[in-house]
Amino acid sequence: MPKRNDLEQKALHFVMNTGYTGVLQSELWRELGASSREGSRIAIKLEEKGLVRRQKELEGGRWTYRLFPKRLPASIESIADCPCLLCQDNARCDPTTAISPKSCAKLTDWILSLDKEGSGALGEPDFAQGMDPR
Repeated sequence: MPKRNDLEQKALHFVMNTGYTGVLQSELWRELGASSREGSRIAIKLEEKGLVRRQKELEGGRWTYRLFPKRLPASIESIADCPCLLCQDNARCDPTTAISPKSCAKLTDWILSLDKEGSGALGEPDFAQGMDPR
């Protein structure tokens, strides 16, 4: 039988891969091959550690919990169009020189455009689409 910590790691990895949609707790313990009791304990443990958020949900006439990751893994898509990647001054750019990220208009405009999109491009969930910010 796998160690409890191994199951916690597998559970966390699985929940993180579900993204913003989350996963029902019952689906999680089935995926892990664990009992419902063991699955519940793992979910509670992950919540206590601040790694997942549990939200009560009615599914098929029964109450269960949907687990959401508190943080998602970083992806290259989040910075793919950052102006710094193709900037001619990249080699000379330094916070202590005249060419600096602090004073770069292109970088500032790019960051502000991410905020306007409101799509979670900076790794934050879009809470307007039903995600609870807790």
